[in-house]
Amino acid sequence: MRVNPKRLQLSLLTSAIALTIGVVVIYRSQVDGPESVAADARGVQPVVQPVVQPVIAATTTAAAAPVAPAAPPKPVDPSDEFFILGVIPQIKIVITNEEVARLKQNQRSFVKCTIVENGTVTYKKVEVKLKGAAGSFRNFDDRPALTLKMTKKGEKFHGLDKFHLNNSVQDESYFSELLCSQLCREAGLPAARASHARVWINDRDLGFYGLKEGFDEEFLERNYPDKGKGVLYDGGFCQDIDAALEKDEGENPDNRDDLKALIAACREPDEKKRYALIEERLDVDAFLNFVAMELMMCHWDGYAQNRNNYRVYFRADNKKAYFMPHGMDQMFGDPNFGVFHVPGPIVTSAVLNNPAWRTKYRQRVRELLPLFAPEKLNEKIDIAHKRLRPVLAAIHEDRAKNLDNHAAGWKGRVAPRQKIILAQFPPEPVTFNKEGWVLVEGWEPAPVGDAKLEKKEVDGKKVLAIETGPSKQCAASFRTKLRLGKGSYKLEAKVKPVGVVAMTDPSGTGAGVRLSGSTRADNKAEGTGDWQAVAHAFDVAEELREVDLVIELRATAGAALFDASSLRVVKVK
Repeated sequence: MRVNPKRLQLSLLTSAIALTIGVVVIYRSQVDGPESVAADARGVQPVVQPVVQPVIAATTTAAAAPVAPAAPPKPVDPSDEFFILGVIPQIKIVITNEEVARLKQNQRSFVKCTIVENGTVTYKKVEVKLKGAAGSFRNFDDRPALTLKMTKKGEKFHGLDKFHLNNSVQDESYFSELLCSQLCREAGLPAARASHARVWINDRDLGFYGLKEGFDEEFLERNYPDKGKGVLYDGGFCQDIDAALEKDEGENPDNRDDLKALIAACREPDEKKRYALIEERLDVDAFLNFVAMELMMCHWDGYAQNRNNYRVYFRADNKKAYFMPHGMDQMFGDPNFGVFHVPGPIVTSAVLNNPAWRTKYRQRVRELLPLFAPEKLNEKIDIAHKRLRPVLAAIHEDRAKNLDNHAAGWKGRVAPRQKIILAQFPPEPVTFNKEGWVLVEGWEPAPVGDAKLEKKEVDGKKVLAIETGPSKQCAASFRTKLRLGKGSYKLEAKVKPVGVVAMTDPSGTGAGVRLSGSTRADNKAEGTGDWQAVAHAFDVAEELREVDLVIELRATAGAALFDASSLRVVKVK
């Protein structure tokens, strides 16, 4: 048997890549269980791959048992190989005149065609139709976006049964889908892998296209543990989940019980029941990951923001919904795009209006920030630029120069994004220790009249001292601010009164603690005595509030010493 040298070289390269990258990075996955997300050594496209077991070296002591040979690595999926190596094929779609007439009559229906790849490989049983929404759809005689599917059993296009050729009329740089698909998959969010192709229909040169894998049963099997046995819906054009979504995968085409149950859960009037029902119908952690990536990548036209460009999948094993991004050809357009607002789509609004889930969402955004480091994004752009430029130059040098400009423009767009996201983080409440209290620091004097305020050491303690002045009218204090979430609290302190003659005042008497704007009839220290505890209870009704804390002396004579180590806020259970 004659061995094809090119095929042998490719096979060896693929095996080397699999062994090298199989254990590189394991991301937190939204599909119940670890998933190894590996990036090809050239950085072209991260892919989901099985972890390759490392070979165990037989260099132990002489008494050690012999080590069995390591099992050979699993074969690389041809689709992984295609996207990893980043080969840009030449695709000629051959359609007979009869089939062209049928396609023009109904552009959204499949017709028969043949694909010739690189002038040598022919796929005879293929179907093609036009695709795209309001912004990207073009007629057959223009530069149409296309969906192709293989119809011969066992015949695949580089491991794919279905793939798309996008005309990229809304992304002349050809970077957007590729870059954002990589980012999503690095975040553990299933997204269609992206590449490129040079495309002809018959003898008409359509030029350069984006190439994406389709959302089909194979895609689901590669990305979810139920092996694609669930139900997949196409979000369509600007439709929320309460619209008549097209059912792409799954049995009983007319059955929409899973969608109806999710809608009902999100619209349940009783808040407590609503959140419990949502958890039954939606993988909340996966959805928070999805929303975070869409908004961080400025996907203004995705589900989270605009009820558009998405797929939703109900897994067969746990019956929960998973959202997937789509139509990522207009990303990173506004570097100031908001991340922490609550958009209007049914599921986005229901989930982000839950305070606990909103807190988890902020945590997830913070975890994802390293993906948006400018140097990492620039590296991806450089790799894509280097790969695309020769192909565009072969079409025309002006196309290559235009790509150069787009690469520089993309770097300018992504450069500030990480810092802007970080600046958008809302103030967060203070963190309490495991005992439920936090030491309060940062006290600053707020003198009134001739009272004397100082920080000093007394009896080996660091104290905040307030002393009545010559006017014998002291209403002075130390103050600080603290951010607290909704709940019940106590401000506690230990104070030592020295000759305190209390002044009668509506806000308080003698030495004590309170919140600014409140009164403290419940705590006071006067006369002369040893260290004694004082406390002031208060509630925070808002989700987040910055409170002004006060330690004070209201007296006509004497001094009050507050132990700095005792000044704390306790969270009341």
